[in-house]
Amino acid sequence: MLDEISEAVLSREELLKYPREQVNAYLDELRTTQRHKFYRALQHPLYPILRKIERKPENLHHVLNATRAHRIVYASNHKSHTDYLVEPLVLDDNGIRPPLIAAGINLFGGPLGLIHKHVTGAIPIRRNTKDPAYLITLKAYVAEILKKHDLFFYPEGGRSYSGELKAAKTGLFNAALSADRSDLVIIPVAIAYDLVLEDHILAHQRIKRRQRPFGREIAEMVRYAVGYRSRSFTTFGAPISVAGVDVHSRTEVLELARAVRARTGELYKVLPTAVFAAAMRPSITRRDLETRIDRLIEELAARHANLGVTSGRQAVEEAAEPLETRGIVVAERGRFRVRERTVLRYYARTIEHLLATPGRTH
Repeated sequence: MLDEISEAVLSREELLKYPREQVNAYLDELRTTQRHKFYRALQHPLYPILRKIERKPENLHHVLNATRAHRIVYASNHKSHTDYLVEPLVLDDNGIRPPLIAAGINLFGGPLGLIHKHVTGAIPIRRNTKDPAYLITLKAYVAEILKKHDLFFYPEGGRSYSGELKAAKTGLFNAALSADRSDLVIIPVAIAYDLVLEDHILAHQRIKRRQRPFGREIAEMVRYAVGYRSRSFTTFGAPISVAGVDVHSRTEVLELARAVRARTGELYKVLPTAVFAAAMRPSITRRDLETRIDRLIEELAARHANLGVTSGRQAVEEAAEPLETRGIVVAERGRFRVRERTVLRYYARTIEHLLATPGRTH
């Protein structure tokens, strides 16, 4: 028996020209269920990881105000596999209605896939397919979902291997606009970590230019979780109205995606590890490093960045030990030296979009 959303999708005129069996197969793949009580209970088996990440929300009033009269699409940058855990829990911690989550289909294998499909309410997305039947089915499914649920998605698609804020893709923006809801708003979201759990994995995958199998990556993440501690800052922006945006205009949809990306970049929390990495040299004294960071913070402040650090001294005090423990830098005789250049560059690039001359730090 088909559920109400699937029936609504199948009745859409734009899907009638495609074989019903093909559309049904895609719908079976996309169909998801959110069981909120069970989702909250997931925090307990995931506690070994969640307890290592201190969740710090910012600007929640934007969300609380928007939920009163709007259907919400959250659009976030994508740093880590832990984003799927941290960001929805930030909303749940504060009594905000839970959105469904658009996630890469690579996350849906094995037991984790069953949890996503039947508990968390995650929608599997085939990011690279060009099959028009799939793309139109996905667009229709998201449009119908938004009649009953909010949606959380990552416009960059996959995680950033380089650390930088990637260009936004327009597919899910287009799908959300096709819901044709006058009350729809997009809330830009920026997530930042002192340390990203899979930083070494991501940084080296960028060099090798290929993605590792998800199961292997999870095993490596478990290894990097030993001794791992971090804060996560989830910063919400003011709602962006989509009123007047023509879903049939590629230019207007692209302009909307770029506006959301720009706002996400402005919201991104600048943390000590990022400015430490951006100011670091192959070998540098502590005093010179603090001076370089002070100049960097001045530039960021002038550009109205969301600063989580106010001085070079603070940055070095808070970032040096975790970066050294992580094997990224080493302190020797009053100097800092680079041990993992690729990973250090990963952290430096996280704030490149906020600098007047991106790429000049390394």
